[in-house]
Amino acid sequence: MVTVEFAASLQRHIPCPPQTVAAGSLAQVLGTALQAQQGLRSYVLDDQGHIRKHVAVFVNNDMHTQRQLLTRPVAAGDKVLVIQCLTGG
Repeated sequence: MVTVEFAASLQRHIPCPPQTVAAGSLAQVLGTALQAQQGLRSYVLDDQGHIRKHVAVFVNNDMHTQRQLLTRPVAAGDKVLVIQCLTGG
C-alpha cells in the first residue's frame, strides 16, 4: 500500500487525512486518493488530469516534475505528499 498525504495548505480548504491506497502509477494513486475527497480534485488536478501549476507532488521526497506525465510507478511502501505551492510578491 502507498501512503498519500496532503499538506496543511490544502487541508484548510477540505479536510483530507492521510490515506492508504493501492500501489500503481502516480495517476492511479492520486486518482484513488482524490476520489475519497472529490472537492480536493480541482485543487490538485486540472481538467485534463494534469498536476496544476501551483501544486507539487513528491514521491519519497523526490519532486515529480512532469505535470502531464503521471505514469511514474509508485510501489508499496512509498509515500506521496501533495502540497500547494505559495506564490506572491
